[in-house]
Amino acid sequence: MDLFGLIGKPVSHSKSAEYFTKKFAAEECLDTKAYHLFELDTIDDLKGLLASQPDLRGLNVTYPYKKEIIPFLSSLSPEAERIGAVNCVRVEDDGRLVGYNTDYMGFGTSLGEFLGTNKPKVLVLGTGGASQAVQAWLEDAGFEFRTVSHSGKGDFSYEDLTAEVMEEYKLIINTTPLGMAPLQEECPPIPYELVTEEHYLMDLIYNPAVTEFLRRGQKRGAAVCNGQRMFVCQAEASWRVYGRL
Repeated sequence: MDLFGLIGKPVSHSKSAEYFTKKFAAEECLDTKAYHLFELDTIDDLKGLLASQPDLRGLNVTYPYKKEIIPFLSSLSPEAERIGAVNCVRVEDDGRLVGYNTDYMGFGTSLGEFLGTNKPKVLVLGTGGASQAVQAWLEDAGFEFRTVSHSGKGDFSYEDLTAEVMEEYKLIINTTPLGMAPLQEECPPIPYELVTEEHYLMDLIYNPAVTEFLRRGQKRGAAVCNGQRMFVCQAEASWRVYGRL
């Protein structure tokens, strides 16, 4: 039985197992392939997981391990090395782990469908692994963007989001886990009273389908987009990386 899975903390919100089980059924390979969710307390638990699951052939990686997993890998694909984050790991037959980033393509496809030909200035909320893939795509596509973070690693802090900044930057992308199930009541602390009908709010979270971030944007008349389309696109790209189907 070829085994695939998702590692992160938490993973209970993830629909990956449901999605891929349906995929295996459609491909008539449920008897030879399975997909499990593996919640790891720390990334150091990866070694124990690999030892206990010798049939693992590939892993998807979610928050908070997209950057932390890199020291455990034998090599990186060019795009993962450039981005500095990994969300897809292929387990080679000799046990080597090769890291890839399929968030890049998934995000780009989703954003293109959301914006069409519009090209507003962008605020990227968060500076973690998912944010790095988003930033790389925005840079390649010629978008002007700034990052926002509590940690001091961003171009702006949340306190810097004045009326002037909010008027200038019309696309706001949440790459943080704030609002992800089971903590649906949380949201990034942007000044929602300054969001207008000219704004676009995009969330990489897909569960719940309407996060508090998006709900508040909708209330102000903004166009909104959740992470469902990105989830599907990056998942399909992962299977092309694995080459197992």
